[in-house]
Amino acid sequence: MAQSYFAEKVGIDELQIESTDVMTGDRNRNRFLYYQLKGSMLKADRIDIIVSFLMESGVRLILKDLKAALERGAQIRILTGNYLGITQPSALYLIKKELGNRVDLRFYSDKNRSFHPKSYIFHCGNIGEIYIGSSNISKSALTSGIEWNYRFTSLDDEKNFSLFYDTFADLFNNHSFVIDDNELAIYSKNWHKPAVSKDLAKYDDAEEDAGFKVERLFQPRGAQIEALYALEDSRMEGAVKGLVQAATGVGKTYLAAFDSAKYERVLFVAHREEILKQAAITFQNVRNSDDYGFFNGKQKDTDKAVIFASVATLGRNEYLTEDFFLPDYFDYLVVDEFHHAVNEQYRRIVNYFRPRFMLGLTATPERMDGKNIYEICDYNVPYEISLKEAINKGILVPFHYYGIYDETDYSLFRLVKGHYEEKDLNGAYIGNAKRYDLIYKYYMKYRSKRALGFCCSKQHAEEMAKEFCKRGIESVAVYSDANGEFSEDRNRAIEKLKKREIKVIFSVDMFNEGGRHCFS
Repeated sequence: MAQSYFAEKVGIDELQIESTDVMTGDRNRNRFLYYQLKGSMLKADRIDIIVSFLMESGVRLILKDLKAALERGAQIRILTGNYLGITQPSALYLIKKELGNRVDLRFYSDKNRSFHPKSYIFHCGNIGEIYIGSSNISKSALTSGIEWNYRFTSLDDEKNFSLFYDTFADLFNNHSFVIDDNELAIYSKNWHKPAVSKDLAKYDDAEEDAGFKVERLFQPRGAQIEALYALEDSRMEGAVKGLVQAATGVGKTYLAAFDSAKYERVLFVAHREEILKQAAITFQNVRNSDDYGFFNGKQKDTDKAVIFASVATLGRNEYLTEDFFLPDYFDYLVVDEFHHAVNEQYRRIVNYFRPRFMLGLTATPERMDGKNIYEICDYNVPYEISLKEAINKGILVPFHYYGIYDETDYSLFRLVKGHYEEKDLNGAYIGNAKRYDLIYKYYMKYRSKRALGFCCSKQHAEEMAKEFCKRGIESVAVYSDANGEFSEDRNRAIEKLKKREIKVIFSVDMFNEGGRHCFS
């Protein structure tokens, strides 16, 4: 899945915003609701918000203002709706994660009446101020979207201010329920991304062209916010280990980078160099620091804040000594592809180090050999999101799965540690014209535009790329230390696939684990 992981921080300190009671959005920043709300939040001692839905983009925009109000001693109440699922779970989790229980957050509860109010009420001493109009909490609605809102105070019209406020108080106290952790978990579990969200997100994305300064930051989003909240909650209960199970594409490496950002020294271990290189880029983006290094066959960094280590190297007894690392050197340990953690070298690493927290990441916790990975993380799984849930939440795209009958008799092959011998697979696949025809037939049948082919060996990948090229389907082979006739550098191959210069990549152990890429 392609993710930018960008949040947008609007810089307004240098802007001269005029006070107005009429906010209509569009291109005039003086008519943005957000800037007027910001001024009210700066002085209010009580803040009451009632909107039909909350979106992550809008919550992120006002989050610092709400936090500043809380730190000043203000009381905040928010009443929102859950009808049609437009309110995003990540928006609610963001509030809970950043503001905790200091905000009284509730869902409207009466299913027999529609709920479409949009109002922001502020109290400063004996004076009340209210904004009423069309803006829910989303970035576009609070900024340049065409939204009409009007402000008046209790000094202007005490009677009608009281009518609005009393109605809010009745709805909040008598027609709502608290969004506690249990309610939020249920809501998130059952949440399906509604079709209208696509349009709302499109408007939010367009805000960059609204003419105001934007600072790009790497921030968690969607399911990552939920997972971060769950991990922090788990640690507050005393957990020192945890496993996150999440489908490929949710962004587990970014999650690890976000969760470990407050820790001084981090160790990230994985079994493939490709995963380590990608992880290093991710952590560098999040931490905005060049203080990182590698511990592998070619490089032995021992004095960096973040170290990306190859299991095959670090897992050797000669390196798990105080000559290289003290057991408590790292505050935070990330074990990627945690389903491998039962293997001997992984266990050596896990048993040697004593971090303040260890995070395991996997998309596939079940092992073919039946070994139990959960005991390694104290049976603590703070967060999990299945492939189906990730699709329902709009994180991953839906897909069709077709099983194709293959006449190869795998019962004749030797199994070694749960895997077929490469020699046996090569013998069955390479030069098998019937199998080439079968794969090509179904590639054409399902009208593939771009595809990935997973191969058992370098020779197999080269042969498949050769066969497809012969049939007019531009293809390349991608594997480590690629030097074959049809091989291509991984990054170059991805770019070619994106640009449709090729149609198929046949790979060996490049995209089946730790994949952080997208082809649409």
